[in-house]
Amino acid sequence: MRYKISGRQIEIGSALQTHVQDSIGAAVEKYAGRPTDANVVFSRSGHEFVCEATVHLSTGLTCAAKAADAEIYAAFDQCCDKMEKQLRRYKRRLKDHHKDRTGPIEVFGGATYILAASEDTGEDNEPESLQPIIVAEMETTIPSLSVGEAVMQMELAGAPLLVFRNEGQDRVNVVYRRDDGNVGWIDPRSS
Repeated sequence: MRYKISGRQIEIGSALQTHVQDSIGAAVEKYAGRPTDANVVFSRSGHEFVCEATVHLSTGLTCAAKAADAEIYAAFDQCCDKMEKQLRRYKRRLKDHHKDRTGPIEVFGGATYILAASEDTGEDNEPESLQPIIVAEMETTIPSLSVGEAVMQMELAGAPLLVFRNEGQDRVNVVYRRDDGNVGWIDPRSS
């Protein structure tokens, strides 16, 4: 497994890097057989250290966790515990659904755009054009999943929504977290 351990405007010592590699390696090996890489970023937020960790599995799923504490080791340990809990749930769901995906998830390319926020000058001026200004353009991937796997992937990543290609219908679908705590599923009808 490849590790990328970095700090945003803070120094990361070799002892912390060794601790991170040992802890994440043990947690991932215990619950998810084939990890490909791990990205751990430490930063400061006021008086607290923040640890953000992301692990990519060979099946295409991504597990992400974030924690904060006054001590840098405690922040990482909390983050690692959250990740281990997510991986444990992922493994349990795979066993419960009797569907162990042996091959990698098929992914399709897509484009992601970041649009500039509209400038509100407070006046009643009409914008010159209704076309938004594109600030950045990036490549992204759209996985081919079942609805259950998409919900699991969204929860593992801690994302508010997930765009995916539905394996059963070969159409692009969206699952999202609703304000009431339930999960919504958008499945467009073909015309």
